[in-house]
Amino acid sequence: MSSYPKLNFPAVKLRASRRGDRTLVWDDLRAMWLVLTPEEWVRRHLIAYLETGCGAARRRIVQEYPVAMNGAPQRADVVVVDDDAQPLVLCECKAPEIPIDRHVLAQAVRYNSVLGARYLVLTNGRSHYCYELVEGEYRQCDRFPSIGSGMGD
Repeated sequence: MSSYPKLNFPAVKLRASRRGDRTLVWDDLRAMWLVLTPEEWVRRHLIAYLETGCGAARRRIVQEYPVAMNGAPQRADVVVVDDDAQPLVLCECKAPEIPIDRHVLAQAVRYNSVLGARYLVLTNGRSHYCYELVEGEYRQCDRFPSIGSGMGD
């Protein structure tokens, strides 16, 4: 996996396999093989960091979380749910070469208008932006949320 860029996350150990010209990676949360795209490379690192750096329990991390947007099904990349299985952290992952800009923030805010998570995390693996929704306003945080208790504190 040396062809994948170094990210601004701690290194992770991935179980990978080659099938033809594609690299697959084992997703142990969903118990399935996935094509290791640049965005998936970022997602694998983010999920590992949510567990080790933020204290998220594995059972609370949901990938491809459904979001009903005006009758069109969408999916949030990663959502961490709280003790009541309600969205607490909504994460949007992009490939390392995709800048995290106002369009990515707007996408996450649209999704969150349906989900109502307390935190947004936007990352391309190199740049990370975290926001907390406080009294209807998104405030940028200087670090990832600590979510070990499930309550976001």
